[in-house]
Amino acid sequence: MVDITETVEILPKEASSKVKKSKGNFNIGIPKEIDDQERRVLLTPEAVRLLTNNGLRVVVESEAGKQSKFTDQEYSDAGAKVVYSSKEAFETEVILKVEPPTIEEIQHMLPGSCLISALQIGRQNADYIHALNAKRITAVSFENLEDKVGGMPVVRAMSEIAGSTVMLIASEYLSSVNEGKGLIMGGITGVPPTQVVIIGAGTVAEYAARTALGLGANIKVFDNHIYKLRRVKQLLGQQVFTSTIDNITLAQALREADVVIGALRAEKGRNKIVVTEEMVAAMMPGSVVIDVSIDQGGCIETAQMTSHSKPTYLKHDIIHYCVPNIASRVSRTASVALSNIFTPILLQMSDLKGAEEMIFNYKWFMKGVYTYRGSLTNAHLARKFLMTHKELQLLLAARY
Repeated sequence: MVDITETVEILPKEASSKVKKSKGNFNIGIPKEIDDQERRVLLTPEAVRLLTNNGLRVVVESEAGKQSKFTDQEYSDAGAKVVYSSKEAFETEVILKVEPPTIEEIQHMLPGSCLISALQIGRQNADYIHALNAKRITAVSFENLEDKVGGMPVVRAMSEIAGSTVMLIASEYLSSVNEGKGLIMGGITGVPPTQVVIIGAGTVAEYAARTALGLGANIKVFDNHIYKLRRVKQLLGQQVFTSTIDNITLAQALREADVVIGALRAEKGRNKIVVTEEMVAAMMPGSVVIDVSIDQGGCIETAQMTSHSKPTYLKHDIIHYCVPNIASRVSRTASVALSNIFTPILLQMSDLKGAEEMIFNYKWFMKGVYTYRGSLTNAHLARKFLMTHKELQLLLAARY
């Protein structure tokens, strides 16, 4: 982490007198991600321009957008204050971050400020929650944030990206160059198509299936929710093999599979293992297993979290790819998608004069809150970390 006592600021080209003032003016901080696996940023320069034109002050740490090919000068020209100290980016009323902050980064935050970031429950512990509560931080997680119609916009967007990308990753590791089976994803005239098994029937599965079918592969989709299987068939617009998850049918499909995609979303805060180690051991050597749900615990017993710098490992002669933030492989696309989601939310927050009023007025925003003014408000986290929690609606009722 860079620590320079004297802050250097890149001045925007446009005069600040052109910036309109709004009734809900507050500061937004965008620190640089310190995890070398994370390449996304939550606001693009164009989004910053819109926010600053509406009276919001945006503080961007130098090189926060570098991995997504956004320069400091672009942010400066958009009206942001570019600083060279992460501490200054954290000392704002609202902090936007992809990775959850470290304990050290939490110490830089202002008491009572609002954090909007991923939670990544599989990586967290009770100390993280205690650090947020000690600062009375209102923390909002991407994973639980809903929109006005009950959907999960961040999960949906990142799932679309992961689903579209995952088959390209599988194709890469099927090749002989990467010690795979030496197969092309799909097939050609006279050669049988690649066999792909997709476990789960949500957004990741839908986009993985689209890509696999487009490449010419045969797919089999498994899920325990009939309505999800029916939905996938309708969205794909063609007849594909679908089945509920039973050990016999799944085990047979895995023995014949060239690629297995684990895409089961956790329910009630916990994921369920549906592919046992015995099933993996019975697969053909050189096959590829990709567990997209590894950040929530995974649904394949042999899956262990990996990173972009070392994405794969062999177990039972099966190539395992278990990187939790697949969307970071295409960081610019992912950053634009995230920016499109959070820019309108920040403008609404500005109209209401802060995060507190957003929670009080919008239940869809309230769903993402897991700590509020010194209290843990998420029951799943409380059970996981053996902590007490308070119902957010009761805390709001007492306050108002």
